[in-house]
Amino acid sequence: MKLAKLFETQKELRDRIGYEGEDRFEKLVLALQVEIGECANEWRGFKFWSKNQEPRTSMNTCEHCNRLGRKSCTGCYGKLYKNPLLEEYVDGLHFVLELGLEEYEVHDVKLPIAKWNLETNLIKYPTISKQFNKLFNEVSILEDAVTDNEFYDASDVEDAFENLLRMYIGLGEMLGFTWEQIEQAYYAKNQVNHERQNSGY
Repeated sequence: MKLAKLFETQKELRDRIGYEGEDRFEKLVLALQVEIGECANEWRGFKFWSKNQEPRTSMNTCEHCNRLGRKSCTGCYGKLYKNPLLEEYVDGLHFVLELGLEEYEVHDVKLPIAKWNLETNLIKYPTISKQFNKLFNEVSILEDAVTDNEFYDASDVEDAFENLLRMYIGLGEMLGFTWEQIEQAYYAKNQVNHERQNSGY
């Protein structure tokens, strides 16, 4: 698990975007919550009212196939598939990393990556539904720890971020992703994000 490299890669994108508005933190918090919700939506397991509760892990991206309602065509041979669940998961990972950078690098404090034993110390609840619910809660705990100096101090912020990170990576494992899949998808999406900056997205 190469967390240091992920944070470095995210910092390059962060520096390139360069947004430093006073509302940056609250926007990052909201962005992460939206991505967690979008990931849950692709997981679908909470939709007890639907007959289709299977995670969306394979989607044909060929416009020709989709227009004709086919699974594959002679142009793509069924090879243009993406994994919407994994894509939404790594979108959220971008914002988890951003919040880490926000709370450590911005305040000139070194990220305590060596301390985070994420390979054996993940936070995982009994069900994926509970994991999603607790993630929303943990994001709110981090927000409170950062913004309410009367009741929280720097160690509370560090604990809240570490728990968020351990819980988010635990979610990835619960969804069936290997760390290699997560890294590969993260770097692919990070490249897309840089290309979007080139095109004025």
